[in-house]
Formats: sequence, C-alpha cells, structure tokens
Amino acid sequence: MVSISALWIPILVSAVVVFIASAILHMVLPWHKGDSRQLPDEAKVLDALRAAGVTPGRSYRFPYCTMKEMKSPETAEKFKRGPVGMVTILPSGPPAMGKYLGLWFAFCILTSVIVGCFAGITHGPGAEHHEIFHFFAVTAFLAYGYGQLVDSIWKGQTWGVTLKHVFDGAIYALLTAETFSLFWPK
Repeated sequence: MVSISALWIPILVSAVVVFIASAILHMVLPWHKGDSRQLPDEAKVLDALRAAGVTPGRSYRFPYCTMKEMKSPETAEKFKRGPVGMVTILPSGPPAMGKYLGLWFAFCILTSVIVGCFAGITHGPGAEHHEIFHFFAVTAFLAYGYGQLVDSIWKGQTWGVTLKHVFDGAIYALLTAETFSLFWPK
C-alpha cells in the first residue's frame, strides 16, 4: 500500500501535464475547431431568447413535454415539425475563462488524487512500471474519456465530436499513466 502523501508529486505533475496537453489540443491544434457552429440568424434567436426571459444556469429542452404528454398526438407533431434540442444558458458577459480553466485544473488534480488513492490501495512501493501504467491508463480514462459518451447518448451531440473528446481523454489517461509510473515510489 502507498499513502496518498507519497503521491503528491505525481498527482501535481500529472495534473499540470494534462492541463497543458488539453490547452494544446483545444487552442493550438485545429482538432476541435469545428465542434460547434454559429446559429443561423443568431441576432434574431438571441433577441427571442432574451424576450422569453431565459435564466442563466438552466437547461431548456424543446419542445418541452412531460412523460404523460409525450404520447399525445400534439406533442408528437411538435417533435416531428422540429427543431428538437436543448440549450444551456450561461451567465451574460464574456466567458469566464479564468474560472473555467481553474475548475478544469482542479478537476485534473481531483482525478489524479482519486486514481492515486485506488492505485495506492492496490499496489505497493516498487510495483512494476507496466502494472502501474496499465492501472492508471484504465482508471484515468474512466474519468477523462469514458464519461464523454453520455453527451451523444442523452444530449444529441454528434458522435464525431464525442469521439474526439473520448480520444482527448485517452491522451490525458496515457499522460497520467506515464507520469505516475515514472514517479511511483520504489
């Protein structure tokens, strides 16, 4: 067994490495450039949303219906006519990139702490490099990549965009695995 206090260096280093890799994937490479698009006639849509009084922090589905209403012919017609979707309203103003990046870095640290705890319980000091690497690759992938599939299943995101995020998660998992296997206590 390895205590969490013995893993602070790989926890912090892996979080920094993943943070930098994500910055490269999202800001330097054109990999995610086409993941979202501008709304057609955006000004008119934004005016309509403002007039409707949508509030930040809420997700809206359209057309909206309860489970009971789902079976009605009127609701079926609304869905057939379209559009069908969901929208999440963020606070007005410029994107709070500092806040988002800080939360992402905190997520990276928390992910490393959690997978480090699992590894510390299941592996002792001096565990072989490939054992540690495989363990961290799988557990970190569960945090960074596997959960991305939900966006296509429930939120209608295209599978192409989701698979790019899953691939990003695999990269982050491999970087986490290599960092921990290099710094694992002897």
